[in-house]
Amino acid sequence: MTRIVAGVVGGRRLSVPASGTRPTSDRVREALFSSLDTLLPHGLTGARVLDLYAGSGAVGLEAWSRGASRVVLVEAAAAAVKVMRANVVSLRGGGDGGGGVGVGGGKGKIDVLAVKAEKAAAQLAESGFDVMFADPPYELPTVQVAGVFATLAQGAAARPGAVVVVERATRDRWEWPLGYRALHDRKYGDATLHYATYDPAVL
Repeated sequence: MTRIVAGVVGGRRLSVPASGTRPTSDRVREALFSSLDTLLPHGLTGARVLDLYAGSGAVGLEAWSRGASRVVLVEAAAAAVKVMRANVVSLRGGGDGGGGVGVGGGKGKIDVLAVKAEKAAAQLAESGFDVMFADPPYELPTVQVAGVFATLAQGAAARPGAVVVVERATRDRWEWPLGYRALHDRKYGDATLHYATYDPAVL
């Protein structure tokens, strides 16, 4: 069972796809948001957040619950998109939750992009994200994931100094492409969170 941990809808349950995704565990999500509270000057209040390979939308919706002003959820798998849209509607109390159109009501805007991460990265130039997170399938080649982040960097999708995090299998080697300065890694069993900041000076 997956729940929103904290914020305005803390404790609310989220539906998850029956198969085809690997939700970020509650333990890892709690650690992620604890780190973000430390790394962001004002925590998530007013932040613009990108959640790639979003699955059920748990990470992005957690950010919305904690005060993010805009959340963009990106997912290509049709079954997962259906579940994610239902979660958005449930938490927001109405709206259609899809097609890239923000759901009305509440303080923050939620956009659902039902496209591949590569396409979304090309569409999101100069979006001014404060946080970019990705939890791609572990079987997805690392070079492909790095390519998505390279496109985001080249398109200036994030503001300078934005916090960028990717979850990968601990067994896999991860290196940030140009445009990012590595901060640290945090291991949680089979999963590792890799943290960086966006820095256009190193492009």
